[in-house]
Amino acid sequence: MHEIAIGIDLGGTQVRAALVGARGEVIARAEERTDAMAGPDRVLAQIGALADGLTADVGTARVVGIGISTPGPIDTISGIARDIPTLAGFADFPLKAELQKQFGVPVSLENDGIAAAIGEWQFGAGRGLENLVYVTVSTGLGGGVIADGRVLRGRKGMAGHIGHMSVMPDGALCLCGNRGCFEAYGSGTAFTRRARDRAFACTETRLGAEGAAIDSRAVFAAARSGDALANTLIDEEAEILGRGFTSLLHIFSPDVIIMGGGLSHEFERLHPGIQRYIAEWAMPAFKDVRVVCAALGQNSGLIGAAALAFLAADMQNDRQLSSSQAAKSFPM
Repeated sequence: MHEIAIGIDLGGTQVRAALVGARGEVIARAEERTDAMAGPDRVLAQIGALADGLTADVGTARVVGIGISTPGPIDTISGIARDIPTLAGFADFPLKAELQKQFGVPVSLENDGIAAAIGEWQFGAGRGLENLVYVTVSTGLGGGVIADGRVLRGRKGMAGHIGHMSVMPDGALCLCGNRGCFEAYGSGTAFTRRARDRAFACTETRLGAEGAAIDSRAVFAAARSGDALANTLIDEEAEILGRGFTSLLHIFSPDVIIMGGGLSHEFERLHPGIQRYIAEWAMPAFKDVRVVCAALGQNSGLIGAAALAFLAADMQNDRQLSSSQAAKSFPM
């Protein structure tokens, strides 16, 4: 019987779901905008509806489990969401237990950055490598680390909150409550906020002209049309990312840094500035480390979450086999 897993990627902007095969292939996919301020019950209902829609016609395939990729901080050992800044009501919320009640198959829970790192490590741009750092640059800024061929999880499974290392003393206020966080400067949200503020004060830009919305897509489109402010904003974003990535090189010594998330759609425009900063400011031994774009695109977290579901199913099968063998060895 063909086995599949469901991968769920819960974000502050969108909740995505996919049916994934054992080789990391996405069989079907669905998504909708996260009702982020409506509370846990509504968000769990969204997850359930997406999963039900995908599994309505799976034929003879067997769903072995569900993997959930979610923003942090989340205690993946206890399954409790400690305080997710981008989702209202997810403070000390028993997320895994509630999801387990909702679905009739095993549920695996993982931080979104770590799940995406696993996806890229197993099936994407980090395949075959022993050391990598994955960075997602989207609504927020997070990541995951593979070190010496193992997933780095740390205390309570909460390692990898790279968006909350400080890059600017007494800097901008972050949603986490701290000031000067990498996320508060390098995320897609921060990039858009800077663009709106600067466009308002600039008379020589087409950004926001005639009431047009200013978001990251608009900035990159304006830059391609030669808008000076838009190009300056992008160069500044690349430098901010380069600064953060350089610190990650020094801390983790990866073979590669993989960039994913919404802003990775414009990787080709951002990459030269990122690599230029690394070449100038990284210690000599780290200057040759490449920054590459996520090979799985927006599916990194989905595929990584599904991979965890397959792993959990394999471990459960191994335990059942061991129990069966023990029973045969020691008949009652």
